[in-house]
Amino acid sequence: MQNKLFVAQYVDNYGPGSNGLMVAVQQLEGNLLDAGHEVLVVAPQAKGMNPHEGRAGRTEIRLPSIRVPKMPTRVANGNKFKRTINQVAALQPDVIHAHGLGPVGVLGVWTALRTNTPLLLTWHTDFDAYADYYARVLPLLRGIVSMFARLNRGEVYDVRAIRAARLEFPDPEKASLLGLMRKMLLSANVVTAPSPKTLARALQIAPEANVVCVPNGVDPLPAGPPPVERGPGPLFLYVGRVAPEKGLNLLVDAFELVRELHPDAQLMIVGDWERYPKIAKRLLAAQRGGNVLLPGEFPRNELGAFYAMADCFVFPSVTDTQALVLHEAALAGLPIVSADPELNLVLEPRQNGELAGPAPTAFAAAMLRIIDRLEEPGWRESAAQRSRELAGQWSVASQAAEMLRIYELTAQRKYEAVVRKHEDFGANRRAE
Repeated sequence: MQNKLFVAQYVDNYGPGSNGLMVAVQQLEGNLLDAGHEVLVVAPQAKGMNPHEGRAGRTEIRLPSIRVPKMPTRVANGNKFKRTINQVAALQPDVIHAHGLGPVGVLGVWTALRTNTPLLLTWHTDFDAYADYYARVLPLLRGIVSMFARLNRGEVYDVRAIRAARLEFPDPEKASLLGLMRKMLLSANVVTAPSPKTLARALQIAPEANVVCVPNGVDPLPAGPPPVERGPGPLFLYVGRVAPEKGLNLLVDAFELVRELHPDAQLMIVGDWERYPKIAKRLLAAQRGGNVLLPGEFPRNELGAFYAMADCFVFPSVTDTQALVLHEAALAGLPIVSADPELNLVLEPRQNGELAGPAPTAFAAAMLRIIDRLEEPGWRESAAQRSRELAGQWSVASQAAEMLRIYELTAQRKYEAVVRKHEDFGANRRAE
């Protein structure tokens, strides 16, 4: 075993709603504990999945939180931040790992700088992109920046830095947020990004940051009998959060165009479609129009049965930083239609799917091309094989080993070794 490590995980999104970030962080917790290391979780107070609670070697600090209006998320409100810094300083972790750029992630950076602890930062969520979809989020994020500037009294980010950011970034509404993001990226000894898309975005904000691409690992989900009845036509599947930034309106518009040529085609959306009233109204109307299935939200370990019954996975979002569901779908052998050309780890156009622009006509055309290819002899089987090959490069075991290696090197302050080894690792993986 490697030298025993104590890693402090700072995460903003730990319930009540489940999401890819929480799955990735909890998987990482389990990997560390299984390898005999110790974990501290610092997160907002919230209900939700907490599978490692009570395990030996794991402790947690929960911070006072507030609910984000109309979203399944609670965020830390800034209370007890300074006390938490002192608590963590007394515990002396080997590495602080800040997951994201929210209040708790900011606290992780502040703690690392105050205590001179090696800092690893992972960019899971592009808050800048999400702000375009949530009018209520941008004021909240700006408020967080202002609050933090008052709290830290210039240790990390202050009013002068906010003013400087407003001169450097063209969008005045986001300038202070982007300035803080850049400060966090530059403060980290190592930054990991779950996809080349996210790596490029990080370097766009902070070109001097020490960023490496480490996709989250995903294993095949267990298949099962079809959980719902389906028709004889091609079945397109979407699995994931049903939220404004996920592009569900685009998907429904595209599907309506597909049905003009293939009336027997079906679209199934697996997720909590009732959370957002406007989206729910649109999906109910589509369901009444015919051939749209809305089975609801299911636990992750039951999703394999939905993947197994589908003919193609559709992904209309352009805001995701990796999208674990793309990997799940590929491991199930599905071809993929995606609106995001930058999320291409598990998709090769024409080989196992199609890239389509974020417009209904373009997305519908890609879906129609998949329908045609599914009728070609042998294409379904070859696409399934290629999907599994691509997604199989990043298993839970392989990525756990890679992250443990990065933790070890970060704790030893061997930051250049992290980057050099990972550049070789990534190139070899994609060439296989």
